[in-house]
Amino acid sequence: MADKEFGLNDIVQMKKPHPCGENRWKVIRMGMDIRIKCEGCSHSVMIPRKEFAKKMKKVLEKGAE
Repeated sequence: MADKEFGLNDIVQMKKPHPCGENRWKVIRMGMDIRIKCEGCSHSVMIPRKEFAKKMKKVLEKGAE
């Protein structure tokens, strides 16, 4: 499996939607853990990088660099 390319401020789609019904997440912090924020309800979640790579489906929009 190829590494998925994602960066800070990217909008990503996860394999499962958030309970609020939205499936657009903004990457707001990167490091050993990735913090993502739901675009629907603004709830943020921190996920270990390895787990995030498994659960991410695709990048919807690239963030401003």
